[in-house]
Amino acid sequence: MLRTKTNGLGGLIGNVAKAKNKNFWIGKRILITGGKGFVGRHVINYLRENRGVNFKQIFIPESSACDLREYSLTKKAMENIDIVIHLAADVGGIAYSSSHPATQMRNCLLVDSNVFEAAAEAKVKKMVCVSSAVAYPVNAPSPLREKDLFLGEPASSGYGYGFAKRMSVVMAKAFKEEKGLNSCVLLAANSYGPGQDFDLKTGHVIPSLIRKCLTEKELIVWGDGNQVRDFFYVKDFARAIVIATEKLSTHEPVNIGTGYGISIKKLVKIVAKATEFKGKVVFDTSKPTGQKKRVLSIELVKKLIDYKPQYSLQKGIQETVDWYKNNYLE
Repeated sequence: MLRTKTNGLGGLIGNVAKAKNKNFWIGKRILITGGKGFVGRHVINYLRENRGVNFKQIFIPESSACDLREYSLTKKAMENIDIVIHLAADVGGIAYSSSHPATQMRNCLLVDSNVFEAAAEAKVKKMVCVSSAVAYPVNAPSPLREKDLFLGEPASSGYGYGFAKRMSVVMAKAFKEEKGLNSCVLLAANSYGPGQDFDLKTGHVIPSLIRKCLTEKELIVWGDGNQVRDFFYVKDFARAIVIATEKLSTHEPVNIGTGYGISIKKLVKIVAKATEFKGKVVFDTSKPTGQKKRVLSIELVKKLIDYKPQYSLQKGIQETVDWYKNNYLE
């Protein structure tokens, strides 16, 4: 009888927590910059399926009509908004970042500064800015901890993007101190999953590996394969963003990821198995590799909002492979 009562109480607490989370979003007008992008679509799906948010509550600035690099347009998009989830950025894989440092830095800085300023002027109730782990210094000790963010320069292969993403942390502090903006910044690990960009020129490592394994006889991988990364499945990513919006109350940066690192060599083996790739693997050491080891500590986010990921890397990659097959190969 005691066990039955305990389980019943646990279920009751769980239902109360779910109801409280849903209540947070009732009547809120939510602006999601980058809402039609890879992560944005998954955030919207999570809000609708797990928080009861309807489409009428969500506003997505259309890039064709609302260039967030223009302040007047950003300000207009922010009118009557309660919550901002800021995902928009000029993003791409290492090939794009290493060849477009000025373009990427300028675009990201313009967008971020405009969104922070417009959100403060509109007096939004909460803003979540999603930044990136590439903001960390290339020589920072691993696992990467928030206190080490400003101890050196980002990796040279993506320094334009890295410095721009680091500035979002500075903006959060500055706008909190001067204008009282309630914002938080999430430093995110490498994301991947269904719906990602599979273009080999701009795509990130996992979608690029999947596409190559399914379409080419020889797999060429940038670097020596010893780089270590924290790969964050997009469904876990979306859930983290939503929970942070509800619960995170600090303007100081907070890491989100898995907390576990894997070498590119081991990653290649997992992707090859999931795609049934039987060809030759070549590691091209003449190409840039980025930071040698980039694994995020997630101790702070666990402490602050009791968050931890739910998907294993193998499961996430298999779902991504299946999605690619269903959408590109059939």
